[in-house]
Amino acid sequence: MEIDDVKISRKKPMYPVGAGLLKYLRMYQRDAKLPLAYKDLLNFTETVPVMDKNGNDTFWETPLYPPYLQDQLYEGLKVIYAILKASGNTRIVEHKIIDRIEYCAFGNTRPFRVRIINRLNDVYDYFYIKQADASRIYGLELEEILSPNQVNYLADRDTLVEEHIVGIPGDVFTKGNISNPDYNQTRIAKEFVKFNERCIISLLGDMRAYNFVMQITPDFDDFQFRIRAIDFDQQFYEGNPRVYMPQYFKENLPYVKLAMEHLNDKTVLQYQQEERSSIVHRVRSERHRIKDLRDASQQQQLSTDANIAILREGYASFYANDAYYKCRSMTDIVELNVKNVIRQVKL
Repeated sequence: MEIDDVKISRKKPMYPVGAGLLKYLRMYQRDAKLPLAYKDLLNFTETVPVMDKNGNDTFWETPLYPPYLQDQLYEGLKVIYAILKASGNTRIVEHKIIDRIEYCAFGNTRPFRVRIINRLNDVYDYFYIKQADASRIYGLELEEILSPNQVNYLADRDTLVEEHIVGIPGDVFTKGNISNPDYNQTRIAKEFVKFNERCIISLLGDMRAYNFVMQITPDFDDFQFRIRAIDFDQQFYEGNPRVYMPQYFKENLPYVKLAMEHLNDKTVLQYQQEERSSIVHRVRSERHRIKDLRDASQQQQLSTDANIAILREGYASFYANDAYYKCRSMTDIVELNVKNVIRQVKL
């Protein structure tokens, strides 16, 4: 594994939800009629920076709303939470209150993070309101289909609602947990290899440590680890192949070092093959869904012609496969990646 200073276009354009994707969302019950739109949450008068417990800027802000507007927003957000979590059954929010709303102007979709609390026992949860970006939605769908993770989200025109993904931020994990003597370092390295493989195949870009979380599950004799992406804004847009390979980001150096210390070429290949085999099983069980997703994505522009040309050349070189030169879109490249994985597993 290597490290590089990968360059990314920070100002990736927002792609609207096209007719094909809208039809797909309705077919797979990802659409909803929401009482609030993303733009409604932009009607704040000012914001206050949110600091962490050490006094550092978190890049999130607390928006301040007029009292009459805040009450309307809070009621609407409770209904949205009920739609996301319980198909609209508002009984689940009878004892819940909106504790706070936070806003991040730093991200591509400029998300709002909403904290909701059960006032009977103080148990809290988060969910997100974002601008609906077609790239991000395709990323969420590919995560659902090709990874071992399930995602819960809803879209309504220009508004996207996402469930909070629980876990320790990848950069925080490297600072305080990765060297925990109770953790099996080889298991962590193995998961990073598998995560890297999933990103390469699905073209999920910019997986720096702060764009994924580490989920830790105690087992009867050890701990299990799962890396989960939380940012899908850079789904198959960039032309540089290394954008889709987490191993090349300097922010992921602790994970790369761990893999180099605890794995050899043979075990890395073994874990890559295990992940490819798992992807094949998922694709076979969701073959109709992935076909519908491909058909939807082919109906709209999701990157630039220049980026597509650069990426197909990069993947043709990476896999030593001239078939990539025939790809005319980013989804063509993803489809060829999946087909190649199926062929490799059959060998």
